[in-house]
Amino acid sequence: MKMFVAAAAAALMTVEMAQAQAAPQKIAVIHIQNAMIGTKEGQKAAAALQAKLEPRRKELEGKQAEIAAKQAEVNKSRNTMAEAKLASLQREIDSLQKSLQRDSQDAQEEIQQEQDKVLNELGQKMMVVIDKFAKDNAYSVVIDISTQQSPVLWASNNVDITKDIVDLYDRNTPAGAAAPAGAAAPPAVMPKKAAPPK
Repeated sequence: MKMFVAAAAAALMTVEMAQAQAAPQKIAVIHIQNAMIGTKEGQKAAAALQAKLEPRRKELEGKQAEIAAKQAEVNKSRNTMAEAKLASLQREIDSLQKSLQRDSQDAQEEIQQEQDKVLNELGQKMMVVIDKFAKDNAYSVVIDISTQQSPVLWASNNVDITKDIVDLYDRNTPAGAAAPAGAAAPPAVMPKKAAPPK
């Protein structure tokens, strides 16, 4: 009898272990960039970044307009302007274009640094929310589909947790308490299709 009970217990444990191993693993996908931008804090940070960079953008537009005006003057007066004056104006245009190119590169680097700073801060907070959500909902894996290098070619919308994460983030952060006026909803996340590399 003891042998039968021990054998039955061993068989039961083997069945339970097999069932535990065969339990399906839950997998989710998230478009992390849309999630960060879709939060109220992300929208507020994007608006603040835009406002901070607006004077620089206007400055660059002014320089472009100045170059265009001088180029129009050259084109208009090419046949009537003295050769020396024309050459001087062309050198001035070339100098302005080089200056604009340097200023544009500097502005692009500044924009990139500011964006990276904002995304890093939001990303750290977002990871805490994703971790909690995944554990609370028994997900084994959460895959980011926001990059071209994502290994996911297709995923059902049923496993996309982007909106759930945005809602949870907004409920649990002070910036999520009040929505900015006129804030647009983030774009819907579509499953990724294979795209050519950049």
